Amino acid sequence: MERERGRGGPPRWWRQGPPWAGDRDDEERRAHWPWPSTLLVTAFVLLGSHFAAHQQHGDRVPLDTFARVLLVVAGGLLLWRKRHPAAVAFGTAAATLVYLGAGYPYGPVFLTVAVACFSAILSGHRWAAWASVGLLWAGHVLIAHWLYRGLPPSGDTAAPWGQELAVAAWVVAVAAVAELARARREQWARERAERARAARRRADEERLRIARELHDVLAHSISVINVQAGVGLALLDTDPEQARQALTTIKAQSKEALGEVRQVLDTLRAPGDAPRAPAPGLDRLPELVEQASRTGLTVDVDGTAPPLAPGTDLAAFRIVQEALTNVVRHSQSRRARVRLGHDGRALRLRIDDDGPASGADAGGSGNGLAGMRERAAALGGTIEAGPRPDGGWRVLAELPLKVKEDR
Repeated sequence: MERERGRGGPPRWWRQGPPWAGDRDDEERRAHWPWPSTLLVTAFVLLGSHFAAHQQHGDRVPLDTFARVLLVVAGGLLLWRKRHPAAVAFGTAAATLVYLGAGYPYGPVFLTVAVACFSAILSGHRWAAWASVGLLWAGHVLIAHWLYRGLPPSGDTAAPWGQELAVAAWVVAVAAVAELARARREQWARERAERARAARRRADEERLRIARELHDVLAHSISVINVQAGVGLALLDTDPEQARQALTTIKAQSKEALGEVRQVLDTLRAPGDAPRAPAPGLDRLPELVEQASRTGLTVDVDGTAPPLAPGTDLAAFRIVQEALTNVVRHSQSRRARVRLGHDGRALRLRIDDDGPASGADAGGSGNGLAGMRERAAALGGTIEAGPRPDGGWRVLAELPLKVKEDR
């Protein structure tokens, strides 16, 4: 018995229903057996019918063993209302109809049909609920107005039609309340599902943003480190001083990359924590120029940018950073030009190099151009990248100065 009880809970037969009803099917074992409510309803029906029999003494057949069996069956069927709601709805209606046809007193036996109908509608078996209560009402009309002469009690008269209207109103009211509860439950389920989808969507967008930031930071820094490492290896024996400068550049670049990666990963901390450093923007363009110069790339900057929103400023900085990184990786040109312009509506970026392509692989992932396009598209902007007619490569980006907010 102790093994059946487990730790700190009721015995297994209480949680899962009778032993003969539960151990064959995993889904049945998981289903909830509504023992307490079933016992409560059955006890109320038995007790209420007992008092109703005293009130209707001489008008209806007194309660006997068969009547009590019918009441227990009608109440006991409710134990299966969560597993077989349609069958329980018809079963309780049939048991109640037999009870009424036998001439037993009117009373709370109708409560079993109401509970079964309510449960069937909530579980989606609406046709079964409406059909069962319709069957009960039609059967009651048939018994009370046509079959009463051949059924107990003897000497019974036809029921008034006003009573039938009252029964019909009762049936419709029970079904309507159940339909309202079902509609509310479905609405709550849709709202929960929508909130869950929105949360997943926000999480996916945040992961994409973090992945894009990490790609841009690491791609640029690793490309610079790759170039400087090659310079250091090539000059290690012939020009130690130049090799030392290359190693110094590698150290500075790796330190900066670690700081930016830490800043990106700070967003994964607990909600509500503020980032430790502001996001980079075009005000750090001189740093990009200096970093590029350490790799032997000369960058000429022309034009200025207007005040930008933080998201646009970050996207512009990353686009220029990625474009210069691609020059370092894939171009033999040692000079690049960055031009900034705007017309009050959009910020325009143009990054050119004279090429030709080096054909070397600097360890990139190949996602740089896709990342730039994603950044621009997220703000409602555009990116164009491709070879120039006179050789070299050009990146054109247009970012709106006023970004529409999501509603």
